[in-house]
Amino acid sequence: MVIRYKKVSTIEQTLLYLRESLANYVNDNKVSKKIYLKLRRGNYKDERDFVEDLTEREVSYLNKLLAQEMHYAKNNDDQVRLSQLNEIYELLY
Repeated sequence: MVIRYKKVSTIEQTLLYLRESLANYVNDNKVSKKIYLKLRRGNYKDERDFVEDLTEREVSYLNKLLAQEMHYAKNNDDQVRLSQLNEIYELLY
């Protein structure tokens, strides 16, 4: 799946990084697909607004997924991606 980026705010960019990560799992996982669709439909004012819209199951899933995705970003020396995903990860709990 290809996601095209337009010039966006830092908040939107953070959620786009998350959406891109989730896109890798939407065909294999119902929770991932549900979160991905929330991101596509929702007009969240910030990351906290998005996180507050998640169910406990979605938070638990994202906690695991983001840990994996951040590890991948760190191993590939993608500091921007790591930082963006970490912003969401820190808000989960």
